[in-house]
Amino acid sequence: MLVNLSIRDMLLIERVDLRFGAGLNVLTGETGAGKSILLDSLGFVLGRRGRAEMVRQGAEQGEVIAEFELDTGHAVAAILDEAGLPFDGQLILRRLNMPDGRKRAFVNDRAVSAEVLRSLGAALVEVHGQHDDRGLLNAKGHRALLDAYAGNETALEKVGQAWRSLRVAKQALAAAEAEVQALKADAEYVEHALQELDELAPEAGEDAALDKQRRLMQGAERVRGDVDKAVQAQQGAEGQLLDAQRWMQDANEVPELGLEAPIEALARVLIELGDVQAGVEAALARLEVDPYELERVEERLFALRALARKHKVLPDELPEIWAGFQKKARTLEAGGSQIAALTAQRAEAGRVYNALADALRGKREVAARRLDKAMKAELTPLKMENAAFETVLKDADAGPAGADGVSFRVATNPGAPAGAIEKIASGGELSRFLLAFKVCLTTGASGLTLIFDEIDRGVGGATADAVGRRLASVAVEAQVLVVTHSPQVAAMGQGHFVVSKSVKAGVTRTDVVALSEAERLDEIARMLAGDVVSEGAKAAAQALLKNAPVAAR
Repeated sequence: MLVNLSIRDMLLIERVDLRFGAGLNVLTGETGAGKSILLDSLGFVLGRRGRAEMVRQGAEQGEVIAEFELDTGHAVAAILDEAGLPFDGQLILRRLNMPDGRKRAFVNDRAVSAEVLRSLGAALVEVHGQHDDRGLLNAKGHRALLDAYAGNETALEKVGQAWRSLRVAKQALAAAEAEVQALKADAEYVEHALQELDELAPEAGEDAALDKQRRLMQGAERVRGDVDKAVQAQQGAEGQLLDAQRWMQDANEVPELGLEAPIEALARVLIELGDVQAGVEAALARLEVDPYELERVEERLFALRALARKHKVLPDELPEIWAGFQKKARTLEAGGSQIAALTAQRAEAGRVYNALADALRGKREVAARRLDKAMKAELTPLKMENAAFETVLKDADAGPAGADGVSFRVATNPGAPAGAIEKIASGGELSRFLLAFKVCLTTGASGLTLIFDEIDRGVGGATADAVGRRLASVAVEAQVLVVTHSPQVAAMGQGHFVVSKSVKAGVTRTDVVALSEAERLDEIARMLAGDVVSEGAKAAAQALLKNAPVAAR
C-alpha cells in the first residue's frame, strides 16, 4: 500500500508530507482548494506525463516521492526483475520535474526510464476520476471493459495474431490475382519479348567485348602493311647480323684483337631479335581476319543494341530484363496453382481466426453473465436494489479483437424497459453504476491502491451513506483513497486529510494536513453546514461518525 507521499514545489504546493494508512483514506476541502493538484502530483510520480508548468513558479525543480510497502510476491516484483532492480518489499518512487520540461525518475535511488515508472504505477495504483463514467457512456469502449473484467488478455492476443495472419493471407492472394490478371492482359507481349530475348540470349559485358573485337578486326587491314614491312626489315637485319657474327668469329683467331665481348653481345642481340620475330608473327596471325566473322560480330552487336533501345535500357541490363520476362512467363504458367495455394492459405487462416474468435466469444458470454450477477450484488448496497444491469453481446464486423459487439444496458426502475446506460441513468445513478463497475473490475487485485475522485458526485443523504459504506467495505481488503465533497462518505474514512488554499504575501499555496479526531468532527460539520458551523451541524457530524463502521471511528 501507499504509506508516504511527499510533494515539493509542484504547482501551488510548496511542501506536503502525508502518511497514509490501510483501509479508507478520505480527502476533503473546498472546491478549488487543490485536490486535483494532489492527484496530479501522485500521477506524476507514477509515470504519467507531467507538464513543465507543473513546477511551482520560482522553484528550481518539482519533486514527488511515493513510498510503498508491499508483499515480496507483488506484481511489481516481475517488473523490477526485468529492469534489473532489487526488491525487498519496500518501494520508493521519486521523480523530478524541471522548468524546461526535463524529467528524471528513480526507483529505490536507481535511475529508471519513464516506461518502467509507468509499468510500476499501473501495478500499484488505479485512479478512477470523476469523469470515468464516460467509459460506461461510450458504447465503443464496452467490449474492452468486458475483456478487462474477464481477463481476456491472452485470448485477445491470439485473436489479434490470427487476424494479422489472415490479413496477410488476403493481401498475398489479392496481389497474386492482380499480378496474374495484369499479365494475362499482356500475355502476347510477354511471349514475344521472351522469344526475342531467348533467341539473342544476352550476356553481361557482351556489348563491350563485341565492340572491342569489332574495332580490332576493322583496324587489321590498315596496320597489316606496316607489320609486314617491319617483318621484312627484321629479317634483313637478322641476315646482316648473322654475317657480322660469322666474320667476327673468323677474325677472333687472333686473340690479341679482344673480340670475345662483342661476339657475346651480338649473340644476345640475335636472341632478342628472335623474340621480336615471334611476337610480330603472332601479331600477323591475329591480323588474319575472316570477313564472315566480322559480319557476325557486327550483326550481334547491332542486335544487342537494338533490343536494348527497344526496352529502353543499356545493353548490359538486358540479362536482367530477360530474367524478368522469364519470371512473368513462369507466373503466367503457374498462376492457377499459385492462386490455388494462396486461396488454401487464406482459408486456413480464416479457419484459425474464426475458431479463436468463437472461443473468445464463449469467454465473453461467460464473463457477461458473471458481470451481470456481480453488478447486481454491488448495486444492492448502493440503494439500487431494483436496478438491472445487462451485458448484451451481438455480432459485429470481424477485426483484431474478434467479431463481437458489446453494450451495457440498464433499467433503474422495476418494470421499466432496459436501455442504453447514457439514456436511462441519471447523474447520481451513473456514479453508483461506475462505483459498482470499478469494484467488480478490481476485485481480487492484490496489493492495489484504489483512488476514487469524487465518485459520489450527484448523490446525497442515504444514498451517499450507502456509497461511503461500500467504499469502506472495499477498503477492508484494499487501500482506498477517496476525494469527496460528501460528509457521509468522509465519515467512513479511517484516515482524513483536508486540502486548503491560502494566500500569504501575495503568494497562493495549497496545503494538505491530516486531521485529528476533533478536527475531523469540525471538518465534517463544515461539509454539512457550510461556512457557519452550528452546534446542530456538529451534532449531525457526531452522529455520522458514530454510525460509521467501527474501523472508521
